[in-house]
Amino acid sequence: MIRNKVKDLLTMAPGQEVLAKGWVRTKRGNKEIAFIALNDGSTINNIQIVVDKAAIDPEILSKITTGACIAVKGKLVESPGSGQAVEISADHIEIYGECDPVRFPLQKKDTSFEYLRTVAHMRPRTNTFGAILRIRSQMAFAIHEYFHSKGFVYLHTPIITAADAEGAGNMFQVTTLPLDNVPKNKKGEPDYSKDFFGRHTSLTVSGQLEGELGATALGEIYTFGPTFRAENSNTPRHLAEFWMIEPEMAFYDLKDNMDLSEDFIKSLVKYALDNCYEDVKFLNDRYDNGLIERLQSVVNTEFVRLTYTEAIKILEDAVAGGHQFEMLISWGMDLQSEHERFLVEQHFGKPVILIDYPKEIKAFYMKLNEDGKTVRAMDILFPKIGEIIGGSEREASYEKLLKRMDEMNMSHRTLEWYLDTRRFGTCPHSGFGLGFERLLLFVTGMQNIRDVIPFPRTPKNAEF
Repeated sequence: MIRNKVKDLLTMAPGQEVLAKGWVRTKRGNKEIAFIALNDGSTINNIQIVVDKAAIDPEILSKITTGACIAVKGKLVESPGSGQAVEISADHIEIYGECDPVRFPLQKKDTSFEYLRTVAHMRPRTNTFGAILRIRSQMAFAIHEYFHSKGFVYLHTPIITAADAEGAGNMFQVTTLPLDNVPKNKKGEPDYSKDFFGRHTSLTVSGQLEGELGATALGEIYTFGPTFRAENSNTPRHLAEFWMIEPEMAFYDLKDNMDLSEDFIKSLVKYALDNCYEDVKFLNDRYDNGLIERLQSVVNTEFVRLTYTEAIKILEDAVAGGHQFEMLISWGMDLQSEHERFLVEQHFGKPVILIDYPKEIKAFYMKLNEDGKTVRAMDILFPKIGEIIGGSEREASYEKLLKRMDEMNMSHRTLEWYLDTRRFGTCPHSGFGLGFERLLLFVTGMQNIRDVIPFPRTPKNAEF
């Protein structure tokens, strides 16, 4: 007999013989009848199993506890109770896996997100994390579908790299050198010529630089993969391992870049509302009753576009009017989350695209404006999140790019291949990066980035 998924059973007409398999959420009942709530992960909703105790071996029933995995054969019937249209009248139950109710880490009482992070291998079985992971899966599919529909090429960029795209230096080193006896060169430094790749290598912080290589050959590409940053940060907005979506487009200027990024993120949010509504509504009703309204407002709102300089003036005026920020405002500073959220949530009440940042606080590859002080950078700021997308028009001039690298004391040797894109047939091009987990924070309404990835990697934490 073919198994029926719970999400399908809940829409089927009664009167059919069915087979359901899943994990027990709850069991209750009286002397004659037991009611089992069964979930198989296909939907936020459970299917109710009605068991006539006289027809089922009592020893089997005694082993059916919360968390147990079972198979149920029976007839799909109309449900007299509220909350579901159908239920299964059980004829036969098989136990695949028992579950010790005392040791099972997911008890019926409410548990904190902090506790659930300590049992991340079990938390996908909760309603909350089942909903989050289904949304995560749907959003990943929506990303590929969006770019495929626009003719972009999906480019697989390397995870192991010798280049630092951000110039930050906070990278995880990749090595096979024996750490208890590291070979040294004449300068007394680690001799990476004896390492696996023959040079110093790390886990990538971004696929952008390689993405630019693809864009200058294929026109429009996107990357979607894991990235890594070795920052000793324990904030609700940082992970050591996270996923990035990074499109790069030849012949796009800054305006084209803004137009694409706004359309992209609106399309993703709309996809979530259209295809994940049950899960989104569950999160809205349980944790954040403004979630759905916030998502709908993004889809239906034109983003504000303004320069960094204009944003600083707004923030300075706010301070003059009595608003207090933890960090003082001055031109040239890197805006903090409190400043970004003020602009989005209080001043404008809608998403904001900030452009033309000071060159000193942005990456070396961003195109210099004619004023010589700012670059054609672009950040999209969202309510509850702050920065959700960062991008720019890239510097197409070989001479200007080289000069900027020298100003930042960057090695030419490790980026000769990147400079070749400006030596041989350079072209105007742009791109941006969207942190997948930042997007999921917005779509799910969660407060901590560790709760939108299956197994978070953070300082001192690499379990599971």
